[in-house]
Amino acid sequence: YLRSAVCVWVWVWYFLHSQICIEGNIASGKTTCLEYFSKTSNTEVLTEPISKWRNVQGHNPLALMYEDPVRWGITLQTYVQLTMLDRHLSTGLAPVRMMERSIYSAKYIFVENLFKSGKMPEVDFAVLTEWFNWIIKNIDIPVDLIVYLQTSPQTCLERLKQRCREEEKVIPMEYLESIHNLYEDWLINQTTFKVPAPVLVIPADHDLQKMIRQYEENRERILTAHHA
Repeated sequence: YLRSAVCVWVWVWYFLHSQICIEGNIASGKTTCLEYFSKTSNTEVLTEPISKWRNVQGHNPLALMYEDPVRWGITLQTYVQLTMLDRHLSTGLAPVRMMERSIYSAKYIFVENLFKSGKMPEVDFAVLTEWFNWIIKNIDIPVDLIVYLQTSPQTCLERLKQRCREEEKVIPMEYLESIHNLYEDWLINQTTFKVPAPVLVIPADHDLQKMIRQYEENRERILTAHHA
């Protein structure tokens, strides 16, 4: 009886809640977008667990990956996959949940980029792929809407220089271009991997005031994604 009751509760919780993932390149404005919607009532915002990626029992796998991706890529991405899964499955009370990126982009964008650029050995890629496929097959990870902040690599590079995060100082333009192309193929051209939800594209090369106007214009569509 208890097991049946738990299953019913989980089903009701997912049915009544909207799951929205904010996707985009590094420095595309995801955090700013989430901060804007965090002021909306009945909305829960989950940012990327970067603090966890910077400190795993005293180690910084994020910094290690940027310094030596061949050696540390699988270490970071295994942990990213775990922490993003935890984000998806965590329960909250707000009817609208907005997440920064997703377990899908962790695999389809960042793991894929490491492998395609020759910075992840084939065996590491195969192991991560097996884990990802098992998760997607066996665990329900609903997404109602993907908001893609479409930003040029040049804009991302300029914003990176302005915010001066220590781990990001070594990120070259080529890396941002690769991530951009993978996002475009996945969410715009839809030629690489299955897109798990409808996609709302918001051009994000603009200044803060124009971005806020765009968020306001798209507010209803974003916050009512589950009922669209």
